[in-house]
Formats: sequence, structure tokens, C-alpha cells
Amino acid sequence: MSFIQDIQQYEFLQKALFTSVIVGIICGVLGSFIILRGMSLMGDAISHAVLPGVALSYMMGINYFYGAVTFGLMTAFGIGFITQNSRVKNDTSIGIVFSAFFAIGIILIGKANTSTDLTSILFGNVLSVRDSDMWMTLAVGVVVLIAVGLFYKELLVSTFDPTLAAAYGLPNKLIHYFLMVLLTLVTVASLQTVGIILVVAMLITPAATAYLLTNRLSIMITISAILGALSAVIGLYISFVYNWPSGAAIVLVTTSFFIVAFLFSPKHGIVWRQLRARKHKTALQ
Repeated sequence: MSFIQDIQQYEFLQKALFTSVIVGIICGVLGSFIILRGMSLMGDAISHAVLPGVALSYMMGINYFYGAVTFGLMTAFGIGFITQNSRVKNDTSIGIVFSAFFAIGIILIGKANTSTDLTSILFGNVLSVRDSDMWMTLAVGVVVLIAVGLFYKELLVSTFDPTLAAAYGLPNKLIHYFLMVLLTLVTVASLQTVGIILVVAMLITPAATAYLLTNRLSIMITISAILGALSAVIGLYISFVYNWPSGAAIVLVTTSFFIVAFLFSPKHGIVWRQLRARKHKTALQ
């Protein structure tokens, strides 16, 4: 009850709550496509590879959004270029590019004078979110949701049947890079909330939880967005009350939801599968 009163009283908590919910929603929506297309490693790569962009932005005195987006897009297109122009497979290209960029970021952090701020970007600190961060997150959220809504059918077909999508004349490669741009934007928008290291968990875990609960993409996206937002709210509460890092608290909450679904999902949960197997075995005896 005191948490609700504090939210009503303190502006920084209001901004933190608003930003966290937006991040939870957009991560849930985009994460559904990411896991269905087998692009989880790409999400991990981009989330780590934006680090040098963040560090350079701090050193140049500009908003980290610009540097992070630049390096995120460089990562996405660099991985695609190596994969398409060599014998190296996609997962190998991901490892090469993101580890190189992450190493550059570590070096640049050592050169930067704002190590405390950069640490919050690494691990997340939504309680220190600024007005510019909040509005940037909202803008990214609006862009991502509108983009997914406008191109939902194209994303649906290319995700489940790329061959059929090509037969319909859909540009699968262009759709892939379109998702990479959205993924970069969502990653950057999530930095202040959960940090570079944990952002991939917000992209993957709510969507994976929803995947265990339904077989329809539209319902999966809705459940994933709700779980992402709910995890953000509960995680923020835990972070504020117990003085935990916000990113870690939010990720632990969303992981808890996944564990519950993993065990008790009506169709795919371990517990119900075992009960059905025992019932079937008993019926045969």
C-alpha cells in the first residue's frame, strides 16, 4: 500500500513505472517474433554490441540512444553481410561480430569518465530514469507497435513459412532486416530499465512463457506483452522496497512466470503431462 502512495507522491517513481511498463510491452511483442524465428542469439548479440555506442555517446556528451542505435544496426547488417558472403554460418557470424563490438565497448568504458552512468546502462537502473529516457522509450514503443500492426500479416507468413512468403512475393530478406531494426530500437529503449546484460531476458522469457500457453500468434503476443508489463511492475516494486537492482528484479520475476508455465501449462507443462501419462497408463492396465 505504501508503494502506491509513494508512486503518487514521487515523480521519479511515476517515470520509472511508466518506462518499465512500456519496455515490458514492446519486449513482449517483438520477442514473440524473435523466438519463433529462432533469432534469440541475434537479440543477445545486438544487446551486447551496442555497448561501444553507449560509451562513445557518453564520451561525446550526446544521448546514448544515437550511438547505441548506430552500433546495433552495424551489428545486424555486419552479421548478415558476413553470413551471405562467406562460408561462415549465421551463429558463428553472430559470435564474431558481437564479441568484437563488446570488447571495443569494454575498452571505451575504461576511457570514459562516467563509469557510474555506464554501469547503470550495463545492469539497469530504472529508478534513475530521466525525462528524455522516458519519452524516448515511449516514442520507440509507438513506432514498434505501429510497425508490427501494419506488417503483421507479412511477419506472420514469413515467420511460419518463408517458402510460402517468397511464393507470395514477400521480400524475406527485407523483412528480416526490418525486424533487426525494430530489435535494435527495443534493445536501446530497454537499456535504462534492465541494462545491456539482461535485456535479452526481457525479449525472450515473456515470449517463451506465452509460447507454452497458446498455439496462436496473436494470443501469444498479447500474453507476452501482458507478462512483460506485469513483470516490470512487480520487479519495480521489489527493486524499490528491497533496494535490488531494477533489471535483475524484473528478470527474476519474468523467469518466475516462465517456471510456473513450464510446470503447470495445461498443454505443455511437465506436471500435467506426467498426470496425463499416468492416467493413460492406468487406463491401459
